[in-house]
Amino acid sequence: MAKIKVTLEKSTIGEVDSVKDTVRALGLKKIRSFKELEDSPSVQGMIKKVRHLVKVENI
Repeated sequence: MAKIKVTLEKSTIGEVDSVKDTVRALGLKKIRSFKELEDSPSVQGMIKKVRHLVKVENI
């Protein structure tokens, strides 16, 4: 499967708990931290929920 790189660009301060939990589930902890993940429908759904906080790149 294809891989994608997800980078946390903005802080989760002021976000609702479900958004914070989704960012944490993606494996992101600090601003500018990144994770290389398999491109699957579940990951795409999580990215869609937090798209205003992250940057996504194809690898």
